[in-house]
Amino acid sequence: MERAVWPTLALYGAAALAEIAGCFAFWAWARLGRGLWWTLPGIASLCLFAWLLTRAEADFAGRAYAAYGGVYIAASLLWLWLVEGARPDRWDAAGGLVCLAGAAIILAGPRAG
Repeated sequence: MERAVWPTLALYGAAALAEIAGCFAFWAWARLGRGLWWTLPGIASLCLFAWLLTRAEADFAGRAYAAYGGVYIAASLLWLWLVEGARPDRWDAAGGLVCLAGAAIILAGPRAG
């Protein structure tokens, strides 16, 4: 993988953490009965996610979002394990690896022009 890909993957990792945390804040309010105040840091976190994703080195937004999707899925499985305490099973792991492979192909694939 090219050296320029690593900063993008790190950026995607930070964006994924911000997006998952923001969505979880709303999950906690709507599904876990936490107070409405949980949505305030959730909104801030989702704004941070959107801003971080615009920092990705990509010529087209759609390509940046597509590659990010694989990182988001893998990060979501880590969240499942580390925050929610449910260990991903082999199917989760296999699916996450397939998604990361797809993200790597999108990011590092040769482009014409």
